[in-house]
Amino acid sequence: MSVMTETTQHLDPLISDLGLILLTAGIAVIIFKKLKQPLVLGYLIAGFLAGNHFDFFPSVKEMKSVEVWAEIGIIFLLFSLGLEFSFKKLMKVGGTASITAGVQIVSMCFLGYLVGQWMEWPTMDSIFLGVILSISSTTIILKSFDELGVKTQKFAGIVIGSLIVQDILAILMMVLLSTIAVSNQISGGSLILSVLKLIFFLVLWFLGGIFIIPTILKKTKHLLTDEMLLILSIALCLTMVIFAANAGFSPALGAFIMGSIIAETTQAEHIEHLVKPVKDLFGAVFFVSVGMLINPDILYQHALPVVILSVVTILGQSISSTLGALLSGQPFKDSVRTGMSLSQIGEFSFIIATLGVTLKVTNSYLYPIVVAVSAVTAFTTPFMIKYSLPFSEYLANKLPRKLTKRIERYSASTQAIRTVSLWQTVINAYLIQVIALVVIILAIIILSARFLLPLVNEFHLGNSIGALITLSIIAPFLWALAFRRVATAEMEQLMQDRKSRAPLAMLFFVRTLLSIFFIGLLLNIFFSPKIALIALFVAVVFYLIFQKKLHAQYHKIEHHFLTNLNDRELDRAKRSRSDLSPWDGHMAIFDIAAESNIAGEALKKLQIRENLGINIVSIKRGDVTIHIPDANERIFPGDEICVIGTDAQVQEFKKYLDQHEMDVSPEVIEPDIVLRQIELKNHTFLGKSIKESKLREKTKGLVVGIEKRGNRILNPESNIILEKDDILWIVGERKLLADLSHD
Repeated sequence: MSVMTETTQHLDPLISDLGLILLTAGIAVIIFKKLKQPLVLGYLIAGFLAGNHFDFFPSVKEMKSVEVWAEIGIIFLLFSLGLEFSFKKLMKVGGTASITAGVQIVSMCFLGYLVGQWMEWPTMDSIFLGVILSISSTTIILKSFDELGVKTQKFAGIVIGSLIVQDILAILMMVLLSTIAVSNQISGGSLILSVLKLIFFLVLWFLGGIFIIPTILKKTKHLLTDEMLLILSIALCLTMVIFAANAGFSPALGAFIMGSIIAETTQAEHIEHLVKPVKDLFGAVFFVSVGMLINPDILYQHALPVVILSVVTILGQSISSTLGALLSGQPFKDSVRTGMSLSQIGEFSFIIATLGVTLKVTNSYLYPIVVAVSAVTAFTTPFMIKYSLPFSEYLANKLPRKLTKRIERYSASTQAIRTVSLWQTVINAYLIQVIALVVIILAIIILSARFLLPLVNEFHLGNSIGALITLSIIAPFLWALAFRRVATAEMEQLMQDRKSRAPLAMLFFVRTLLSIFFIGLLLNIFFSPKIALIALFVAVVFYLIFQKKLHAQYHKIEHHFLTNLNDRELDRAKRSRSDLSPWDGHMAIFDIAAESNIAGEALKKLQIRENLGINIVSIKRGDVTIHIPDANERIFPGDEICVIGTDAQVQEFKKYLDQHEMDVSPEVIEPDIVLRQIELKNHTFLGKSIKESKLREKTKGLVVGIEKRGNRILNPESNIILEKDDILWIVGERKLLADLSHD
């Protein structure tokens, strides 16, 4: 009984505090959604009201429990961010985003540090301030883009690419800040070691994760329900969090890495959809907890720094990002719009400020000041984006004509330079392969020395057995490091030039020396130097004799890795080949007003599918939802109808309806009724017509497309016979379609 009492007493504040946090977050969502303001700002204000510094509302009892919830929130925020990011996406971002983000971050770090010193802040506070002011808010920008409808414009693509680069650099800077904070000094050597350590673990985690995790998800796909997939995803995330923490890195880094690994799998979108409610829940807790740390007394005392830093952030981010975009060769107007869009700080700034508090290296006033600056810049962001176009046009007209012409010429010449030299291609290929192989080999040797050597030391000939086991494991990678050819076509072209032969031979020589060095390093761990030298000679001979087998083994490993890495693209390409071109169906929602020209009419009379190609897949009437309505169903005022069609068809449907009396949601949705592609293999309804197969009854759905032997038919007739390898597009209830797919 006493145990139960103690447990209850321990849980009470935890549960009540979480309830209070979520209640205030829920109220904030409703109010700020109504005001059409960023939800992050609402969470911060809600946290301020629920915090211990504001006495007019109920307050949390234990800040320690809130800190735990907030740390979980950071983990899921970074995990979700990783799911939206992929390493290949970063490679596709190109130089424009990299230069823009690089110029912005370097400029703002320097400017923030100078402003901190000017305000006579301690050195460590100034360093943290510079990094905090250099990272823009992905959440606020993307939300504003959606609300303003500019996400498809050219400058928005530059902004999103810059945000991806910023997120990666923010992770790196968090590691560097941790190193500086622990040593309490800026040491070039320790910073270089930290960067090398970070690169080593990033490469190792990425290679190992891509090799293992997509395979696990593919092998267990038929066993995993949505619930099990969610649990497995969170388990993988937290496992990587543990690895990162044990390696001396931030737990948030581990969450981000696992998210980016899962982002390369075929189930990435589905996992992202499943994780989103969890991310939203704990993300809200995190932002509310940030608001709780706002001390009005400190803000009052430091009102001037808040104003100064808000101005520095808005102007500094805008100008530095604009200069970065101009340097990358973007047109003047797009550069100005890019700069004005990136003029705020947000979630990563909170995380970096939290890092300073956790490490106890920053003063207490820095955190609430950062939160206040974020709130100000979050409020100004939609206006900065909205007025960026007229302002860029105003600037273009006011600037001297000579200057604008120079910018135009520079942009045109930069856009024209897209050729890559043969040597650049070869060097890039060599670096990627050498870095990957060196990390793998070194990791295996370190693990062997740490775990295998202590086990075999006690046995007779144990060292020899341990060395042999390790050599066998790293043998394919050593062979690849020494002999694997890369950029073959470019190499052959370079070999035709006599001047290039010597540098190419040097590259081969360096790779061979690296392989021999790692063999010697391993043998030196297990044996004395003399025995290691003899064993080294034997090992080299062994590798030369069994080259073909090692080549085959490495090729098998590499093929498995590349298959996992490219699975998502291959799956997407396969689906796109099966798409009913120009069918690019998506769902959209329309609210029917009393004045709408289809209100009161039956679907049979309207003939929307026949005339416009649009399929009405559901009608929501109050609390009742009618899935796949039949021809006799009527449309009534106030109905919320979900339609499916291509962009062009949806656009025509918009014109068909009364535009002045309608609220359209352009977002792609994931309701209970979904569009699914099914490839017919051994289904029981092969040889039957669509009508005879009773697909409508089985799925409570509708066949909206079919592909037969490469021929694609939109809205097929019910008498078409179903054959093996036909591909059906069916819209219907999610669960029933999932059951049909497994038949």
